[in-house]
Amino acid sequence: MTALLIVLLAGIAAGALNSVGGGGSFVAFPALVAVGVTAVTANAATTVALLPGGLASLWVYRRDLEPLPSTSIRVLTATSVVGGAAGAVLLLVLPSNSFDAVVPWLLAFATFVLAFGRRIAAALRTTVAGRPVIMAGQLLLSIYGGYFGGASGLMMVAFWSVAASIDPGRVNPLRMAQMAAIYLTAAVVFLVASDVLTESAKLGLMLAGAIVGGYGGATIARKLPTPVLRAIVVGTAAAMTVVYFVVNS
Repeated sequence: MTALLIVLLAGIAAGALNSVGGGGSFVAFPALVAVGVTAVTANAATTVALLPGGLASLWVYRRDLEPLPSTSIRVLTATSVVGGAAGAVLLLVLPSNSFDAVVPWLLAFATFVLAFGRRIAAALRTTVAGRPVIMAGQLLLSIYGGYFGGASGLMMVAFWSVAASIDPGRVNPLRMAQMAAIYLTAAVVFLVASDVLTESAKLGLMLAGAIVGGYGGATIARKLPTPVLRAIVVGTAAAMTVVYFVVNS
């Protein structure tokens, strides 16, 4: 019962974090590993469980969606779908021990992006890039999102702010739409080709928690100051990264 409660609370927290700016994987993934789920299965289960919460958050922001200056939402979403599926396939075909070894470094890299991505983007911001550049970057980020997902939404925001010269504060709805597309195709791959359903009880609880957290978090996030939201996300990511390095040392 304690393990199931941990999973439920982690789902709520992850759904809320994803709705306010990203980083939900930093809570959901370590929580599943902590209750005995293997790393690859935990990563797949995190993607499946957080998808409905992301859709719930997107519903709250549905009227705020805006395209990037140089491409349409439809084209961007199609790219995210392809990349998400490719990343999920990579997770399943590559050796599981390679994923175990790279996870702490993926967490560290994602934490760095969470903390400094927007400053780097602001320093590098230039003129609007062409559609091929934006599509290529979106494809790479979507593959990463399907493979691991940690902070991929924040990486998108940083990339868009540089390549499309757009204010990061305006693209949270678009970020959630693209993450939903990535998670949707990756989740289909995981449900069909992985052993994620062997953890059905934990998966169901985390999924339910993520829906509650995603909808509630998005509703509250629209009223909270941006610095507060970023502090919550970055603080959580940094703490989970340190914990994971300590556990795997």
